[in-house]
Amino acid sequence: MRILRLISENPVVIFTRSACCMCHVMKRLLLSAVNVHPTVIQLEEEEIAALPGGGGAEDAGETPVMFIGGTRVGGLESLVALHLSGRLVPKLVEVGAINNMVS
Repeated sequence: MRILRLISENPVVIFTRSACCMCHVMKRLLLSAVNVHPTVIQLEEEEIAALPGGGGAEDAGETPVMFIGGTRVGGLESLVALHLSGRLVPKLVEVGAINNMVS
């Protein structure tokens, strides 16, 4: 239940294995560019397989796995797709991870 608590208590959470370079890409290139500082949690293999909201066997061991506002976004490819579609920032604003800044 620790995982469910972390998901519900943090607007942006990334679950990863130790030394995961894709996690650093998610944090430093995409999220820091919009001034978001996610909670990053390292998990054991069996915990990764048990993360909620997986799409099936093909992503059961996928890491990193990101949750925004309690909803599983997926891995790096899903995050990039969300960003390229223009839906990442509105989603982050919606969950309170960033302020809706007017330029």
